[in-house]
Amino acid sequence: MTILELTRQPFSGFGVDDLQTARTFYAETLGLTVTENEMGMLELHLGTGAIVLIYPRPEHVPAQYTILNFPVAEIESAVDSLIAKGVVFEQYPDIQGRSAGLTFTQSAFPGRE
Repeated sequence: MTILELTRQPFSGFGVDDLQTARTFYAETLGLTVTENEMGMLELHLGTGAIVLIYPRPEHVPAQYTILNFPVAEIESAVDSLIAKGVVFEQYPDIQGRSAGLTFTQSAFPGRE
């Protein structure tokens, strides 16, 4: 028995300091579908049908942990494509392999240095 009577699928969300920069990064750099909802916030549509809310947060400080993971079929190809688009990665030294342990750095997301 569920205590909550959900009106739609649960969703996650995170804040950014610049919605337009976020839209550009997720839509143009990563090629994901991004829409604006009735409240002016962004909705990131993932391939699974899940939606992630992106909301404005003035003076936002980026998370120091992973908030989204993007499983891909060919990691080397995905990394090469993103590097070609100017995405900068950080590699964790304790995880071996060129593509193992990679994460976007703050500079991968313009305006978040």
